[in-house]
Amino acid sequence: MHGRDAHSEEPVRVTAWVRGKVQQVGFRWWTRARALEIGLTGYASNLGDGRVQVVAEGLAPECEQLLALLRGADTPGRVSGVTEIWTAVGPGYEGFEIR
Repeated sequence: MHGRDAHSEEPVRVTAWVRGKVQQVGFRWWTRARALEIGLTGYASNLGDGRVQVVAEGLAPECEQLLALLRGADTPGRVSGVTEIWTAVGPGYEGFEIR
């Protein structure tokens, strides 16, 4: 599957849309902290429909780790689902922003 070759040293981008009670609960800040701990760059932003969009760039195993955390029991609020797509990296990010 594209972007999931665990042996690849090439960075990838994963874009995830997180559904549930994930706005006004510190979810973006929590996601940023986890992403920085893992060593990913990107951003987390609130969408108008109540979801949070998370874009992360890094090695595939680290991106998988962030997705597992987003789907885990320790998130702020309540996550009802996460949808993701894998793509090649874009122009790149300096750090991990809240937008």
